[in-house]
Amino acid sequence: MTYNDTHITLQGKGGVGKSHITSLLAQAIWAIFGIRPLGVDTDPVNKTLMHFPALQARGLDILNHDNQINSRQFDTMVEWLLEHDGPAVIDNGATSFIPATGYLAETGAIDVLNAAGRRVFIHTVLVGGQAMDDTIDGLAALLDSTSAPIVVWENEHFGPVERDGRRFRDSSVYHENRERIAGIVTLRRPNADLAGRDIAELSIKGQTFAEALASPEWGRMPKHRLQMVWADYLQQLRPILTQGLPEGLAA
Repeated sequence: MTYNDTHITLQGKGGVGKSHITSLLAQAIWAIFGIRPLGVDTDPVNKTLMHFPALQARGLDILNHDNQINSRQFDTMVEWLLEHDGPAVIDNGATSFIPATGYLAETGAIDVLNAAGRRVFIHTVLVGGQAMDDTIDGLAALLDSTSAPIVVWENEHFGPVERDGRRFRDSSVYHENRERIAGIVTLRRPNADLAGRDIAELSIKGQTFAEALASPEWGRMPKHRLQMVWADYLQQLRPILTQGLPEGLAA
């Protein structure tokens, strides 16, 4: 059996870490299964996923000559997925959220991929602070318009992802849609001067965790901090990415 799951990152609120999450997904799949996934970057504004050379992501131009989003371009994305023998991650920008979710809802693209033997997972982000309600609205839209299982990422960069002291797992949204939630991943807020700065530098350099940990350019303590962060991500992602798969498929 070939591991060929497709992971699509979607959230209508901008600046909440979607591309960061997609890059982490790609790296985790590579680490867990020993396969570099096909990466597709559809963000018409910032193709962040393509900033990481090691991931070898492909850019998909979804704008027409009038600088408007052409939803038919998502057909090309589906063809790429069907032709690819292996896993895939897809990064979508906030501006393409409505067209992308509309495309998935109206065309039956998820059913087409499922019929071809590709499981599809949607990943979305919740953040703390003022934008929390906007990100919850984005999750609700995905629950209403798609049928795929959803992985919820709690990004604590802007503060705890909770309301009245209650985390997402304790919310009515979670309990009413528990069968649709394939997992919850927490991006813990690191010390800004230590691991936070290390992660920021990693992004600026366009390096993966594996590259940084193998590079002589990084000192021992920054490497140690990155190793701890990376181990936390893998510990959370491994059971989500391997659920429902035969034992031994992961590396």
